[in-house]
Amino acid sequence: MPDSAPSAAKTPRVRFAPSPTGFLHVGSARTFIFNWLYARHNHGTMVLRLDDTDLERNTEASVQSIFEGLRWLGLDWDEEYKQSSRLDLHRRQAEAIFAKGLAYRDFTPAHAGDDNQSSAQGAWLFNPGMREMSREESDRRAASGEPFALRYRVPRDQGRNLSFTDGVYGEQSKPADEVEDFALLRSDSFPTYHLASCADDADLGITHIIRGQDHLTNTFKHLLIFEGLGVQPPQFAHLPLLVAPDGAKLSKRKHGAVVSVTTYRDAGFLPQAFVNFLCLLGWSPKDDREFLSLDELTAAFTLEGVNRANAVINFTDADPFDPKAVWLNAEHIRALPVDELAPLLGPFFSRGGFETTPEKVLAVTPLIRERIKLLRDAVSAADFFFLPQLAPYDPAELIPQKGDAAMALRVLQHALEVLPAINFDHDSLDQALRAAASHMGLKAGQAFQPIRVAVCGRKNAPPLFETMAVLGRDVCLARIRQAEASLQSLAV
Repeated sequence: MPDSAPSAAKTPRVRFAPSPTGFLHVGSARTFIFNWLYARHNHGTMVLRLDDTDLERNTEASVQSIFEGLRWLGLDWDEEYKQSSRLDLHRRQAEAIFAKGLAYRDFTPAHAGDDNQSSAQGAWLFNPGMREMSREESDRRAASGEPFALRYRVPRDQGRNLSFTDGVYGEQSKPADEVEDFALLRSDSFPTYHLASCADDADLGITHIIRGQDHLTNTFKHLLIFEGLGVQPPQFAHLPLLVAPDGAKLSKRKHGAVVSVTTYRDAGFLPQAFVNFLCLLGWSPKDDREFLSLDELTAAFTLEGVNRANAVINFTDADPFDPKAVWLNAEHIRALPVDELAPLLGPFFSRGGFETTPEKVLAVTPLIRERIKLLRDAVSAADFFFLPQLAPYDPAELIPQKGDAAMALRVLQHALEVLPAINFDHDSLDQALRAAASHMGLKAGQAFQPIRVAVCGRKNAPPLFETMAVLGRDVCLARIRQAEASLQSLAV
């Protein structure tokens, strides 16, 4: 059932509002996912809004990276906006707040704390000379072209508390006297983050703001802006932070590519597995399940399941991926039908320099599906299927346990006699090679190891008969002859 909430009569409208200042961060991806799940669970609307008003830091490459990452996740959105195309709205809303007497012009070029009133903690709160300037003087200086910032006139000396109920952290309150007179418009007339975000949320009818816990303290300012706009504030829910093993907040600058969504994609994570993993960072279903499909996540997701404690992504310098993420990916790979998995493996073989066909990859996929944890693992698990010539290996690998080179040579020579005359399918290979082992008085394992190493170039390989059937008769015979030749010197 949809979440019960004070505004339950309204169909939820949530938004994801990234700033295009770099690649899509895993924390941002989780915020998007939680918003998406909340919207879909409650039959609401998912809004994507690019908060792209930071002209100095925004780049088109970052915009494309965000869209690239979101599309890879496979989650859609219902409406899309760019904040930079809404600047006129922001300025009109700022002027409306100013007209109500809830904001004032600050002509200070750059406030430097010595002359400014401070709180008990020493934090700057406002410039008395600017806050108390008459409207006539303010209008005269503005008309003369003097640049100014527009600041919110935070109510003071009224004993007022700013408060809200957070969907995760519960009751939150802060004295208005401790909030600085924050800017709405900068001196270049561009809106600040606070104004643009709230003006857009109000205009777009956002009912629930679900975002990172690092924005929680901003909410007190946002309550004042919504009040100044004359609208009911949305409900807020702040998500616990994602942190590194040492407890530090995950940072693009400090931790690099390990916090980028595309790093997971390029390593061979399935999007559904990555979504599953991120959901378990700070949220859990009531029954403590870990492997969940997207439909199951959508059905189970509620804000009540979000934890307050920060969530740790366990990575190291040697391994950038959390073991649970890798385990979940392996589980999702095993759950994926072969005809859906095979096309996902093809590009990794191509990147590895192998010439493949869709038909060959489809035949190989069921043989390695249980043996890989990441899609990229397919290259090392199945390279011998596509190599024209096996890489050199130690001929001693051909010798079975409790056997010698002469035994291995006899097995290979017998295989060369048997294999040309049989059908090259699983059942025929199984029957013929087991009969050959019996004829030579060997256990199946002793007879199969030389053949497995000969055709695969390794002991650890997929099931022998299926592998040989995919490789084909000609390849298998050629590789067995090559192995036979390499054993001649050991068998002397």
